[in-house]
Amino acid sequence: MPYLLLIIGCFLLFFSVLILNTPRLLSFDLAIVEWASRHRTESLNQITTLLSAIGGMPAVLFFTTLWCFYLTWYKKYTYILLICLGLIGSGALAWLLKYWIARPRPPEIFHLVLSYGASFPSAHSVYAAALSCLVIYLYREHSKYSYIYCFAVIWFILMGCSRVYLGVHFPSDVLAGWGISFIWITLLYIVLEHTIKRKIN
Repeated sequence: MPYLLLIIGCFLLFFSVLILNTPRLLSFDLAIVEWASRHRTESLNQITTLLSAIGGMPAVLFFTTLWCFYLTWYKKYTYILLICLGLIGSGALAWLLKYWIARPRPPEIFHLVLSYGASFPSAHSVYAAALSCLVIYLYREHSKYSYIYCFAVIWFILMGCSRVYLGVHFPSDVLAGWGISFIWITLLYIVLEHTIKRKIN
């Protein structure tokens, strides 16, 4: 599983950068945003706006803090370390790339919510994919893992699609966000897993 996600992450990041540097693909990127804006409904607007609030940094930090307190109760300190490094690292990478690439967001006429910073990559997608990867890796031995896995996958997909639907990101921004988190969280997990095995042996 880790190496498969690592490969998928590399592919998504590579493909998003390819779109960013290919004029024909860039026009298709915008066309998807325009298509989504023409198929909005009041119900979907409310759902995606709620997702935007839940998926932002303040809410992510709140829920992550609760998660870490829960893990502290069970003395899962290695898990807490992975969560903290995972979220801080993926978030830092996302905002560094935003600053470096400085891609403008889609035209404001498409925006349904307020947005901050540059467009590439989507920070909401980074946070959602990071949390999903952490859940997938940390609960691999759980008896209900198949349900946990499905929920995690659905979560980051919904979050990414909602950013395009809300008109504040291009699809390539979302793909880049997913790719960054898949790569970063997986590399952390592999390093941590090997470190623990060495200590045991």
